[in-house]
Amino acid sequence: MQAQDKRAEKSVSKRMFNKACPNGKLTVYLGKQNFVVHIHLVNPVDDLVLVHNEYLKESRVYVTLNCVFQYGQKDLDVLDLTFFKDLFVVSKLGEHAYPFTFFIMPNLPCLVTLQPGPEDTGKACGVVYEVKAFWDEKLEKKIHKRNSMQLVIQKFHYAPERPGPQSKAETTRQLLMSDKPLHLEAFLDKEIYYHGEHVSVNVHITNNTNKTVKMIRIFVHQFAEICLFNTAQYKCPVAMEEADDAVAPSSKFFKVSTLIFFLANNREKWELALNGKLKHEDTNLASNTLFGEGVNCEILGIITSYKVKVKLVVSWGNDVDVELPFTLKVSLRKKGSTVNIFSKKQQERKEGGQEKQRDRERDRGTEGQREKE
Repeated sequence: MQAQDKRAEKSVSKRMFNKACPNGKLTVYLGKQNFVVHIHLVNPVDDLVLVHNEYLKESRVYVTLNCVFQYGQKDLDVLDLTFFKDLFVVSKLGEHAYPFTFFIMPNLPCLVTLQPGPEDTGKACGVVYEVKAFWDEKLEKKIHKRNSMQLVIQKFHYAPERPGPQSKAETTRQLLMSDKPLHLEAFLDKEIYYHGEHVSVNVHITNNTNKTVKMIRIFVHQFAEICLFNTAQYKCPVAMEEADDAVAPSSKFFKVSTLIFFLANNREKWELALNGKLKHEDTNLASNTLFGEGVNCEILGIITSYKVKVKLVVSWGNDVDVELPFTLKVSLRKKGSTVNIFSKKQQERKEGGQEKQRDRERDRGTEGQREKE
């Protein structure tokens, strides 16, 4: 019975992430690298650091959690240009205080990076969270790489699954050389979409003019605004549908279009905002940036949003369009409370590993039963 209990304890043990400094005398262990914001609450960074006894005799060990804006090539630091901006540094460890806990403020930005171009070098522009551990006599001294290490963690904003008003827009346009107007109405099927879901766009057209609507174009645009020392805005289409649905004069038209957008279809687009990426994981398109009134935009680093644009192509340059904003977020799986931020291939690899683990446990149980017999 005791042997079965021990096997059960091993089967429920969590995967640990660890990284050591180059000299091997300082190691940080993290129980997880993904931290989720639940409305106004963030899961704490609660882990431990393993220190060699030699360090505790002469110096102190420090662990810091930094939110860093990366926006430039690290090689340019030799020109006395600062390309890293630390928001806060917290928690100093004593001689024997190996566990450590950090609490991330909910109003701080989530992990996001801009997809670099083919000729870009250095680190990608974006927001990064780093857990750093090092030892030294004083905190103000320059940190040597040999005596330090850093481990990247991810912060995501969870959107609760509650119904809200779907986005809707309409416009009436009086066209040139036409007595009657053209009316366009469009709406989405819901307000919040999760990564991997399709977006359904309902389009209603009432063409009372004497002109023909030649084409209907529907786009999904991602907007990324850089809020650092120098502001910049990027607009990138992540999905598009072009339909040759002609709407004759004095007629009505209705259609529902379904658009699906994945990172796999947009990997060649420069400056596309992505959810922060760890080395061993894939990523998704960046989620919407959620923030309340009065928040300093510079603290957010990169503000991401999405809009659906419905455009009617009419002769003589009388094009008509409306925009429908929506929210793209990460969600929780139906089973458990793990954040669904992984790609399909990652899920298959993880499920395959879990199945192999169950097979090994089943084999151990069979061997133990044979020994008893």
